[in-house]
Amino acid sequence: MGKQSSSLVYQIFQHRFPATFKGFFYFLPISLALTTLLLIFIYISTTANVTKTLSQTTLYLQTLPSLINNIDQTSNLPILPFEDNEDDNDNLFADPSRTARLSRASQWLLGNIFGLIDGNDTNNKEAYHDGDIFLQDYKQMNKSLKIYVYPHSKDDPFANVLLPPDTDCKGNYASELMFKKALMESHFVTKDPNEAHLFYMPFSISSMRSDPRIDVHGIPDFVQNYISNITLKYPFWNRTGGADHFYVACHSIGKIAFEKAFVARLNVIQLVCSSTYFPSSYLPHKDASMPQVWPRGGDPPNLLTSQRKRLAFFAGAVNSPVRIALLNVWENDTEIFAHFGRLNTPYSEQFLGSKFCIHVKGFEVNTARVADALFYGCVPIILANHYDLPFSDILNWKSFSVVVHHIDIPVLKKILQGISNEEFAMLQSNALRVRKHFQWHTPPIDFDAFHMSMYELWKRRSVVRVRLATSMEFI
Repeated sequence: MGKQSSSLVYQIFQHRFPATFKGFFYFLPISLALTTLLLIFIYISTTANVTKTLSQTTLYLQTLPSLINNIDQTSNLPILPFEDNEDDNDNLFADPSRTARLSRASQWLLGNIFGLIDGNDTNNKEAYHDGDIFLQDYKQMNKSLKIYVYPHSKDDPFANVLLPPDTDCKGNYASELMFKKALMESHFVTKDPNEAHLFYMPFSISSMRSDPRIDVHGIPDFVQNYISNITLKYPFWNRTGGADHFYVACHSIGKIAFEKAFVARLNVIQLVCSSTYFPSSYLPHKDASMPQVWPRGGDPPNLLTSQRKRLAFFAGAVNSPVRIALLNVWENDTEIFAHFGRLNTPYSEQFLGSKFCIHVKGFEVNTARVADALFYGCVPIILANHYDLPFSDILNWKSFSVVVHHIDIPVLKKILQGISNEEFAMLQSNALRVRKHFQWHTPPIDFDAFHMSMYELWKRRSVVRVRLATSMEFI
C-alpha cells in the first residue's frame, strides 16, 4: 500500500508540473537557508558594540550593591514612615540579560538596519498627542466646568489648613497651595451644589504636615474626621460615595491621608504631584498627576543652544539608590555634571548652561527639577521609573524630554550624544512651547498649570448627574 501511494505521488508530480516549477521547488529551500545565514552574520557583526556595552553594564550592576551599602552606612539617610516599599534595587540590579531589552542601543540598532524604526518619527515631533481635540475639549471645559468648594470660615480653628493662604506661595510644595489660591480666584467656583460637576475638599496636606496639632501621623485622623463631618452636614457625599469629590496634595505624605478612610480612598479623585504607578494608593484612570513647581519670579529666560556648553546637569541630595548609581558613574565626568549637595553658584546658571537637565528619583518619583528645566529652556531627562508624568494624556513627553530607565545609567552619555543637533533643536523648541503648562499664576491664566489641572479633573467628572430633591438641597 505504501509503495502504491509513493508511486502515485511520483506519477502526479512527473505529469502535472512543468520543469521550470520543479527547478524552483528545489531552489527555494537553498535560498531560504542562505538568506538565514546572511541575517545571522549581519546580526553578529552589528551587535558587537552592544555586547561590549552590556558586559560593562553587567560589571557595573555587580559592583553597585556594595557601593550602595557603603554609602548607606555613611550617609545616614532618614527612613520616612510614609515611604513606599518599592525596591529600587529590583530595577538597578536586575538580571543583566534584561539590559539587552532596556538599553537604548540594542532597542534601536536592528530596527534602524532593516528600516523598522524611524528615529525621526513625526509622531514624536508634535508636542501634543492631538492638539485639535485638546483645544476643542479645553474650550468646553473652560466654559462649563463648575466646582463646589466646601465652605469654611476664617474663625475655624484649622483655617490655616482649609483656607487659601494670604501670602505668596513658595517652596517645593507650592503647587498644592497655588491650586487652592488660583481656584478661589477663578470662574470655576459655584455656590450652587446642583450646578457642580465636582466637590473640592480644601484641606492642605502640606499645611497639616507643618501644624504641630496634627503632624504627619495625625493626617489620616484629620481626613477621616473631615469626611465624617461633611457626610453628616451635607448630602453631596452620599450621592456617589465621594466619587465626585477630590483633594489636592503635592507632598508625598498625601498618600497616607486616606489610610483610615479606605472606602473613600477607592472613590475620591486625587490630584497629586507624587504620581507613581507602583503603590496601590494611586490609580491613573481615577487620579491625576499635576506638576511640582518651585515658583520662579519674572518671565522665563531664553538662551540659544549654542550658548549651552555643558551636556547634562544634576544637583541634589543623595537620598535614593538611583541617585547613588548616577553618582557612581558620572560624578567625575567632564560633560555630565553630577553634583550632590548644594551648589556654590546659582542653580539658574547651571540650568541655563546645560543642554539637558536630569530629573532623578529621590524619596519619590517627583521633584521640581522637571518644571525648573522647562522654565530655563533645558531639555529634561526623566530618570524615575513608574512616574505618571503630568498631563501625559495631553502632552507627548517624547517630543520635549528624554525618558531613561534606571538600568541605562551607564550608557546615559551615549544616549545623549546619539541625539543629533536637529533632534535636540526639536526637543528644546517643544520644551519652550509646553513650559507655560508648568507655571502657576494668581489670578490664573489660560493654559497654565492650574487650567491644565482643571482639564484633568474635567475629564474625570462623572457623566451622570444626580440632582438633589428640593427638600434636601443645601442652602
